[in-house]
Amino acid sequence: MDDLPVSDPPFELTDSESGGVTEQTLRGEIEKVIYENDDSSYTVLLVRDNSGACHIVVGALPGVSAGQGIEATGRWEIHKEYGRQFRVIAYQYTLPVTAEGIIKYLSSGIVKGLGRKKAEAIVDRFGAETLDVIENAPMRLREVEGIGKKRIEAIRAIWKESAARRNLQMHLQSIGVSPAYFVRIYGKYGDSAAEKIRENPYALATDVPGIGFTLADRIAANTGIHKDDPKRLVSGVTYTLSQLRQMGHVCVPRDFFLSKCAEILEIDTASAERALSSAVGLLLAAIRKAPDGTWMVYEPGLLRCEEEFPVRLAHLASVSRHAGRALLRYPVLPDAVFSEEQLKAVKTAGESPLSIITGGPGVGKTTVVGEIVRRAKLAGLAFALTAPTGRAAKRMSETTGMPASTIHRLLKWDPVKHGFVHGRMSPLKLDLLIVDETSMLDLLLATALFRAVAPGTTVVLVGDSDQLPSVGPGNVLNDIIASGFLPVTRLTRIFRQGAGSGIVLAAHEVNSGRMPPLFRNRRNAAVTDFYWIEKDDPEDAASIMERMVCERIPARFGLDPLRDIQVLSPMNKGCCGTIALNERLQQLLNPNAKMQFKHGERVFKLGDKVMQVTNNYDKGVFNGDMGRIRSIDFENRTFKVQFDGEPVQYEFLEADQLTLSYAVTIHKSQGSEFPAVVIPLLTQHYVMLQRNLLYTGMTRAKRLMILVASEKAVSMAVRNAVLEPRYSLLRERLAEAFHAGGVR
Repeated sequence: MDDLPVSDPPFELTDSESGGVTEQTLRGEIEKVIYENDDSSYTVLLVRDNSGACHIVVGALPGVSAGQGIEATGRWEIHKEYGRQFRVIAYQYTLPVTAEGIIKYLSSGIVKGLGRKKAEAIVDRFGAETLDVIENAPMRLREVEGIGKKRIEAIRAIWKESAARRNLQMHLQSIGVSPAYFVRIYGKYGDSAAEKIRENPYALATDVPGIGFTLADRIAANTGIHKDDPKRLVSGVTYTLSQLRQMGHVCVPRDFFLSKCAEILEIDTASAERALSSAVGLLLAAIRKAPDGTWMVYEPGLLRCEEEFPVRLAHLASVSRHAGRALLRYPVLPDAVFSEEQLKAVKTAGESPLSIITGGPGVGKTTVVGEIVRRAKLAGLAFALTAPTGRAAKRMSETTGMPASTIHRLLKWDPVKHGFVHGRMSPLKLDLLIVDETSMLDLLLATALFRAVAPGTTVVLVGDSDQLPSVGPGNVLNDIIASGFLPVTRLTRIFRQGAGSGIVLAAHEVNSGRMPPLFRNRRNAAVTDFYWIEKDDPEDAASIMERMVCERIPARFGLDPLRDIQVLSPMNKGCCGTIALNERLQQLLNPNAKMQFKHGERVFKLGDKVMQVTNNYDKGVFNGDMGRIRSIDFENRTFKVQFDGEPVQYEFLEADQLTLSYAVTIHKSQGSEFPAVVIPLLTQHYVMLQRNLLYTGMTRAKRLMILVASEKAVSMAVRNAVLEPRYSLLRERLAEAFHAGGVR
């Protein structure tokens, strides 16, 4: 901090003195947040005072942001390393005082429809007096070109109405609520926001999008709530359950849960046990005994799904007559060539109300689905093709020549009722339902889908059971297969062989526990579709991936780096993680975007590749959907993203639902297929090196697969077939449901 422009401190003396050191007041604007620790208990700011001089300010300053005005009481001290700094004892946030701060404030959304350009024009005319002019002499705004009487009246009305809101914002910032989150909180609670937060700050975690337990906990601490407060403990139980759900668990053993909860909340296990008991009493958690006597802890919603799904499956499987039997009336076309496995899969689909087709890449799953669809059309059956993601549905449509939709769109979301249109009371009117990429089905979505399937409908589940399990909770496809209650056809014969079939052969080698072939960039090497470039140094690997994506693949294969090439990484962090790779590729592939905006630490540019990372049912976009930013509107603080269908509009505040997607994790790529895929696999990824991870990543490539990896890392992944446990009692409940229903 030695090079910061620090001046002698201008100050106002107060009557308060302690130990001979006079408390003083510093007024100014926050120029920069230099440092803030995780719990906001210590912050270092650069503050510019009204005279333009800068000062280092330190203390506990939650909710701080650049551009914010501040009035702080404290003492000047000399730090042995950083020199003179102002240590804050008490403070309050104020309106900004510098030109840039006022521009940021006015264009932040506080005055609807006033964008940065108009704000700049106003501040250019009135400077530091801008806010005083708006408050006391708004008609002077006519001195600014382009601002007429109607706009002035609108600004004056909004400014007057927002006086109480501005005061509330200053108060909430003092307890850790940033300006961005204030807009959401105010939208939910209105003028009663302060009172609501005083009553229970943890309600923010469930009531306000984007505010999770961690931020609510920080705000609660700033209001004086202690770690052992009952409201904190109960909220901590639900947060712990949500964290475990994100790890793929449907339930967890009680002792494991208590240990995890105590760790997250920084309490002892006895307190965690009391918290769990309270949460169970409030119906926020549930406990059930497993067949082996272990007590399992559930989120109530997941428990309901785990109990309901097997019963629905058993009921559908038990019907004696189903519409799919009509498929058996039609023979194979004379010129068609099918393996015995494929013919068995088609026959089983006609014989059984529920059946499963599984197998790796190139084994003809698509061919089987095409034959089932051909026969369904001849039989006049009402059928639907569906998949968990938009990209998987699009690929299904391309390969069959028939319309396919995501499961969410098939079930039709009702934004008013906040539920699917099709369910128990309004089932889908179908004779045949084919579900592709079933390995991606988590327990919640699987239950919602089968609620909407009427008895007598034939259901065919298609997927690769060797891929990674779903991102959401459960391991539905593998649990159904392992239960043994539904007929399963495994396709093993590889049809995509010969020149250019390196992807398929390498993927099957990996899946069989063998090393794929190593390509060492030989001169005059034959062009193939699978290359392994041996690297282990992370920076070297990142550099060669840059060249591959931006130069070499487009030059040799004629593929577009933005549209056709996808980088898939095992993890988010590290030099070869998605975060760092996205920053590098954004600069290389979209360096001169005409418009951009910042959300938190991330910059979004016009033309950027982005991915939706949460389900937004109201917008009709879901976790894993990928698109491009097509427009940015600074006046209304909105932007539009082009996914597969119509552009979807977001407010700037909603940008936390998106992430850059020049590089995405292999987990997030499930159900997608890309013309070219580049994967780094290094020893620094050791915690993620599993066979099914590498196999899943490789099978995302359609025309070209490039593995930038060390031999040691690939060997570790290929040999590691031990799967991370996902706690669930679905297999046991399937057995119970099928036996109770008299199904084999």
